Amino acid sequence: MNEKTRVILADDHPIVLSGLRNLIEAEADLELVGEASSGLAALKLIQEKLPDIAVVDITMPELNGILIARRLADECPTVRVLMLTLHEDRSYVKQALGAGVRGYVLKRSAAENLVQAIRAVLVGGLYVDPSIATRMFESKPSHPGRSPTSANMPNLTAREAEVLKFSALGFTNKEIGGRLDVSTKTVETHKARATEKLKLKTRAELVRYASAQGWLADI
Repeated sequence: MNEKTRVILADDHPIVLSGLRNLIEAEADLELVGEASSGLAALKLIQEKLPDIAVVDITMPELNGILIARRLADECPTVRVLMLTLHEDRSYVKQALGAGVRGYVLKRSAAENLVQAIRAVLVGGLYVDPSIATRMFESKPSHPGRSPTSANMPNLTAREAEVLKFSALGFTNKEIGGRLDVSTKTVETHKARATEKLKLKTRAELVRYASAQGWLADI
């Protein structure tokens, strides 16, 4: 597909905005179609331009990123919102996902992760910054039955469920293999078996399944 992915950036810090602009302009398949430095300006610009992706700072004057995401979910559902933030607290992630945000990237790792996040979100996936997503496996599940190894997934092995959960969060097969200490081929095999068992055909279906299992709520 030759058509470029249209992106809008919104951040109230000029230096951050400049850095994000450079990241987008360095990619041949991405096109920057607008910038904003306040919440209201961002909302108006996104409503006018209807980009494929809106990268929005969670903390901006006039209107914060969470409120922007909620408005867009109702008024411009085709726009996929990716939140950019300094906040690593899981409560912010849950608020963002609850508002319909499809990606959550930390500013400190934007140079490494933003473009990958945009591409994951573009194909219907969900992307959570790896440094936050990994903590999901370090904490005790807050609700019975919400662990990837829970009994309400009798058809999946524990490893297949782990692979699916990482995949739903936007990790690549190579990254999943590194975290689980297995080969990329093994990850591909687990994922193929799991998606076949669950009849999942697309990334969007995988994300919906992960959400239904409560995996995303445990971030």
